Amino acid sequence: MARFVITSTGTDVGKTVFAAGLCGLIGAEYWKPVQSGLAGNVENDAISADRGNAAQPGTDRAEVERLSGARTHPEAALLPQPLSPHRAAELAGVTLDPAGWTPPDAARLVIEGAGGALVPVTRHVLFADLFARWQVPVIVVCATGLGTISHSLTALESLRARGVPVHGVAFVGPANDDNMATIGDLGRVRVLGRLPLLDQLDRDSLTAAMRAAFSAGDFT
Repeated sequence: MARFVITSTGTDVGKTVFAAGLCGLIGAEYWKPVQSGLAGNVENDAISADRGNAAQPGTDRAEVERLSGARTHPEAALLPQPLSPHRAAELAGVTLDPAGWTPPDAARLVIEGAGGALVPVTRHVLFADLFARWQVPVIVVCATGLGTISHSLTALESLRARGVPVHGVAFVGPANDDNMATIGDLGRVRVLGRLPLLDQLDRDSLTAAMRAAFSAGDFT
C-alpha cells in the first residue's frame, strides 16, 4: 500500500504539482475531494455531480492528468469560486457533507486537500479533521523561502495534535538548505526532498525533476 494525503502550509505553495509528480513517481491514482475555484468560471453555481467521469477543465484533477497521466477520481464537490470550500459552498448554495467522503479503494493513491491543513471544509470541520479520520499518512508541501519555518512547524503541530500520521515534508522552490534542515530538525520530521521551480511545466519535465529530487523508495 502506498497511500498519501498531500497538504501544505498554504495556497499556491506547489501542492498540486507535487501531487502530480508523486502520482507519476509511484504510479498512484489521484483524488481531490473538493475543488474550489475553476479556471475561467466566474459563476456561483456549483457544477453538477452528474457530469460523468471526465475531469472538468480548469480543475486540479485535469492538471494532474496532464502532468502525470494518472488515473483520477471525480471530486465529491466542485465549487466555482476560488475561496475556502466552506465559503465557496455557501455562495453556491451547496451543503457539503464531509462525513460521507471516503477515499477511493486504490492500493496506490494520492489525495490532495485544498490549501493548508487548517482550511475549513465546513463551518465546523477542517481538512485536518478529515485527515485524522482517514488515518492516511500525510505529506506536507512547504515553501523554501522566508516565513516557511513558522508556517511549516505550525502545520506539523496542528496535524499531530489531531493524531494525524505525518509521513514527511516535501519542499517546492529554490534551494535553501538551512530552512529545510531547520524544519526537519525542529519539526522532528523526515525531509523527503525538494522540487525546484520548473521553467517549462509538462509531464516530461516534471517526471525528470521528481526522479532527480525524490526516491520512490521513500513512498512505500
